[in-house]
Amino acid sequence: MNKITLTAALLVALALAACSKEETPSSSSSTSAPAAAATSQPVTTEAIEAGAQGFTVGSPMSARTVYVFYDAQCPHCSALWYAAKPLKSQAKFVWIPIRLLNDSSATQAAAILAAKDPVAAMDAHENSMMDHKGGIKPEGDVSAQLAVVKKNTELFNKFGFNSVPSLVTKNAQTGAITTHEGSMQTPDLAAFVGVQPPPPAQ
Repeated sequence: MNKITLTAALLVALALAACSKEETPSSSSSTSAPAAAATSQPVTTEAIEAGAQGFTVGSPMSARTVYVFYDAQCPHCSALWYAAKPLKSQAKFVWIPIRLLNDSSATQAAAILAAKDPVAAMDAHENSMMDHKGGIKPEGDVSAQLAVVKKNTELFNKFGFNSVPSLVTKNAQTGAITTHEGSMQTPDLAAFVGVQPPPPAQ
């Protein structure tokens, strides 16, 4: 089986799955996820735009924006990263890194945010993870970006989400908020976003 076929098979296997808080180690406070807020805050795009930072992939002027809370160590987030690529000409995806699984989640997220080209850094990270090489490593001081990841995680918890990837979008016509926890294959993601799925590969 070649690498492309193996990658496709992996994405199918990971689709409709998620990494949850329950999967985090509980033996050490340094590696357990922060507890969710007792009272969840309503999920709004305004709260995300005011309280979270990430990087944008896709059409910057698109009326269809999808906010994706993700963990750099989550394989289901990796699956969604690849599933979203065929849709980037039709929608804008804002990838918001959080720390859910372990300490590497935070440092790798900070490294991606600190990169001159976060999209290229994310690609390099996901390719490294796919090759079982551990992912991207920070270069230089990323303390400012670690603070961003912490703030993103706090908002994720205030929203009451339990797993990554967690997606949020607003209907361009009605203004209604739609959320989804877990990865999706490209056709399902297209339906969630409200765009046309790409034609099947020949």
